[in-house]
Amino acid sequence: MFLIMSLVTMLAAAPSADAVGTGRKAYSQCLSAQVKPGLDKKLPLGDFQSEMKKNCADKEAAFRAAIVATDKADGMSEKEAQADADDQIAEYVDKITAEYEDYNRPS
Repeated sequence: MFLIMSLVTMLAAAPSADAVGTGRKAYSQCLSAQVKPGLDKKLPLGDFQSEMKKNCADKEAAFRAAIVATDKADGMSEKEAQADADDQIAEYVDKITAEYEDYNRPS
């Protein structure tokens, strides 16, 4: 009985992995949604990146917080968790930036 209660308490206290998935999806969708308006405005790459960061800042913050909370619950230090969040966020930004550059290349 004690083991079951300990497990239930531990699971209730742990951040949900779903929070990372939800944050990832929302952030990815926000970044993707910035491409067409950027192309329509013919934004230079630097301006596109600034707009994308500004428009998705709240989604990035939520995604970052979910990653850090989950990583720390899994035993990572704050520094390691922040580095992991930085890496994951950078991957999404790099992907969308590359897509934007591809769309802007002359045919």
